[in-house]
Amino acid sequence: MNRRRFIQGATGLMAAAAPAVSGFSRTGTVVAQAPARAVKTVRTSVLEIGYHDSGDAAGFPVILLHGFPDDAHAYDGVAPLLVKAGYRALSVYLRGFGPTRFLDPAAPRTAEQAAIGQDVIDFADALGLRRFAVAGFDWGGRAACVASALHPDRVRATVLVGGYTIQNTVTPGRAGAPEAARRLWYQWYFNTDAGRRGLEQNRRGLCKLLWQEWSPTWRFSDELFTLTAQSWENPDFVDCVIHSYRHRNFNAPGEPRLLADEQQLAKRPPIPVPAIVMYGADDSFGHPPAAITADDRATLPKIIDKRIVEGAGHFLPHEKPDAFAAAVLDALSATK
Repeated sequence: MNRRRFIQGATGLMAAAAPAVSGFSRTGTVVAQAPARAVKTVRTSVLEIGYHDSGDAAGFPVILLHGFPDDAHAYDGVAPLLVKAGYRALSVYLRGFGPTRFLDPAAPRTAEQAAIGQDVIDFADALGLRRFAVAGFDWGGRAACVASALHPDRVRATVLVGGYTIQNTVTPGRAGAPEAARRLWYQWYFNTDAGRRGLEQNRRGLCKLLWQEWSPTWRFSDELFTLTAQSWENPDFVDCVIHSYRHRNFNAPGEPRLLADEQQLAKRPPIPVPAIVMYGADDSFGHPPAAITADDRATLPKIIDKRIVEGAGHFLPHEKPDAFAAAVLDALSATK
């Protein structure tokens, strides 16, 4: 089977309608899952990007960005709430995930922060979206930060799970606390040949472990995990994940075309966009105090609110879609 037919077949499979299913969570509880959602694609200069499009095309667009290891189904519970309020919800598959593909077979499979941030702008341009709101967590939260910091004229409002997460990939910083280094074991693993082989050969087992570690109180169903894990069979998944975690740790080069952006991001530019930041109270990475601090205002001068969500871990849109959608709607209602 050639590459074109593989892509068409994979996209068709994901776009096919499917009946609702139910299954057992890790605790034995029966959990209903939504039907599979149709996938659209749009082409930029670098990627063919897959996404779910919900709501009236005339509604104000909200771009929803998932993290690692996850996919656009993270927003299956969020999108209907935004649509009900009159907005258009666009849940995007990041580079290396699901149906999203590189156009050039010879292009480097990179996933540095400047790349995923530029992908947001390119996606909006391809759809003719002059202005939009953007929300995300993990990789998606960082992509939202980058797009908002470098293109604030395009972004009406943003919701950032994990807060301001722009990295300095130009100058190595001071060593972190030992406890923080222990929580980042997967990053050190991905910076080894053994880690790359582990991700290639046991991606589902490894990613399930991360779900369980990062959201210890989340009782996700086998059906949800299986649905999401299909996106990790993308032929560029391993290359993109490995590059992301090696680049930020100074063990892989970035794209020359993005060097100026990375240099600007290394200065930790403020995000002059109305923002709500969120943290899962049960996220194993921890969370800061709920009060908005001077440091928060230094990087997010238009911060609206800071919310700690009880009963949620790292994968907050999955775990508490109502709270996430409420934050998006609150951010939009505070802006024009």
